[in-house]
Amino acid sequence: MLPLDEIRTLLSAHDDPDHRERPRDFDADACEHRFALLTAARERRFGPSGSAGLYQDASVYGRFSVADGAGPAGRLWVELSNFGAFVTAGTGGDWTADSAADLSAEFVTWLDGTCTAAGCVFVPLDVLLEPYDGPTPTLVDEDRDFVEMLPALGLDDEGDEGDDMQAVWADRYFDYV
Repeated sequence: MLPLDEIRTLLSAHDDPDHRERPRDFDADACEHRFALLTAARERRFGPSGSAGLYQDASVYGRFSVADGAGPAGRLWVELSNFGAFVTAGTGGDWTADSAADLSAEFVTWLDGTCTAAGCVFVPLDVLLEPYDGPTPTLVDEDRDFVEMLPALGLDDEGDEGDDMQAVWADRYFDYV
């Protein structure tokens, strides 16, 4: 795996606020090919026990998953971004630190090698959960703007008390736009 500082540099280098969904030089055929290589590797390793799908209106290209019990800690998912051929993985249904912690070292080594062979860069989920400080607006920014506007409209958003609504790198490269 690339050193974490190098991965962070790549994340920053691919950030372009004028291109939120995909980079200016996006190669749809290359991305489709990378996703096919990744899903074929998943099937070789885990058999036909999963599914794969593509996204629309998102900075993430596609996701594949492995059925409960087939992954290192139950339900396993892997996503490919439209940017930088970034790939990340986790378990469960949410983007949390626990999702990353449940990945075995053996699986991460396998995925990193698979990514390298497919021309991708594996980005550990913990790096993607670091605060995003780039120039591109995210859905979190739009949500924060909305919540801040509620008091001016005479509405109070009591349900989100304590939420700091801090965007993370995953919001930039693996989310809807």
